[in-house]
Amino acid sequence: MGGLFGVVSKDDCTQDLFYGTDYHTHLGTRRGGLATLNKNGFIRFIHNIENAQFRSKFEDDIYKMSGTMGIGCISDMEDQPLLISSHLGNYAIVTVGKINNSKELIKDAFIRRSTHFSEMSDGQINPTELIAAIISQEATFEDGIRRAQELISGSSTLLLLTKSGVYAARDRYGRTSLNIGEKEGSYCITMETCAFPNLGYRFKYELGPSEIILLKPDKIEQKAKPGNKLQICSFLYIYYGYPASYYENRNVEMVRNRCGANLAKRDTVKVDLVAGIPDSGTSHAIGYANQAKIPYSRPFVKYTPTWPRSFMPQNQETRNLVAQMKLIPIREFIKEKRLLFCEDSIVRGTQLRGTIQRLYDNEALEVHMRPACPPLIYSCKFLNFSQSRSELDLAGRRAIRELEGKENAAVAPYADENSDKYNAMVDKIREHLNLTSLKYQRLQDMIEAIDLPEEKVCTYCWSGKE
Repeated sequence: MGGLFGVVSKDDCTQDLFYGTDYHTHLGTRRGGLATLNKNGFIRFIHNIENAQFRSKFEDDIYKMSGTMGIGCISDMEDQPLLISSHLGNYAIVTVGKINNSKELIKDAFIRRSTHFSEMSDGQINPTELIAAIISQEATFEDGIRRAQELISGSSTLLLLTKSGVYAARDRYGRTSLNIGEKEGSYCITMETCAFPNLGYRFKYELGPSEIILLKPDKIEQKAKPGNKLQICSFLYIYYGYPASYYENRNVEMVRNRCGANLAKRDTVKVDLVAGIPDSGTSHAIGYANQAKIPYSRPFVKYTPTWPRSFMPQNQETRNLVAQMKLIPIREFIKEKRLLFCEDSIVRGTQLRGTIQRLYDNEALEVHMRPACPPLIYSCKFLNFSQSRSELDLAGRRAIRELEGKENAAVAPYADENSDKYNAMVDKIREHLNLTSLKYQRLQDMIEAIDLPEEKVCTYCWSGKE
């Protein structure tokens, strides 16, 4: 996915920028970047963070940086921030989102403006550069941002560092979050509110969908009012968001506890202990255990100092190795036990199958799985949430293909949790993972846990409804 952080201050902002950006590295992506602006111009550093912590890559750079304004990002793959020279003036830009119609936008830019694009190492146009090209065609920064929001199919949340201040814009339907914090002499803008407490910022307000603001050290200027339609991504609450963060005034940890409790309310299975697949399954498991009055334990502990999140590597073999090496079993909590594990989701299921087998290897009697969301059967169209090369990589879609005997079978009937097709799909996934039982969260129970009106939450990955 990726994350953004920006700061404007009456004094030097480098330290807040460094730590604020670092509070987004749990989003688990590949590039990190920082840019500041002072009277001498821009200072920028970008590093690969796949195999090293953000802090270790940038801790020397920050002593070379200075300025009262800055932006930083954790990026899916492309280098950011980009430094742009345009008729609007020089600026730096960072973005988070997904552009589904990039080919059409690139073609239009070439034809109308003879725009030149650089290429990324894999031959693809950097999406942040494409957004910058759209912005730079308009008369003002705010006009350019609005134009980009209108043209992009997908989503784009962004920050621009200019001599006038930091422009911030939440994506058109608010699929990601963007929040303002304040303290004496400074404002910051962040996707993750977990950045506020330890840096001394107080939450001021969350931008609405498509809202555009300009942050200055002494004030906030609204450049475009928020739109009426909100479709925040529910997976932020279930998996990607940090437990201490808030979106739409809902705390992530509290939502996950409620997800687990809702799973327990519909369950009658008899087990000896409840656990979570660490780390993101832990919060759901605590909610389940508290509701069911079953002991919570840790049959697996996670070794965190050296291993990244296991979905990060592109190579499946490497992903499996990371998943195995970071989870260490404790045999006393496994041997001759009936275990129930909560998990945030089952995406491919490839790593999970190996994890379950390790439990049987340590003489578990039974292994039950309770994912905190429904089966994923559609790939996200709006954010870069899955590294899957194909929709058919999803465990749900593989099960459907096996049941139907073809790849182009109708998927919608399998999203109905009251249908025989749904039950057959879940049982096929259970067989593949070698589980004693498998029960997914009901969609309405997940929405209830998030505690937002259904129409304000994006559930496309499960329902296929936009």
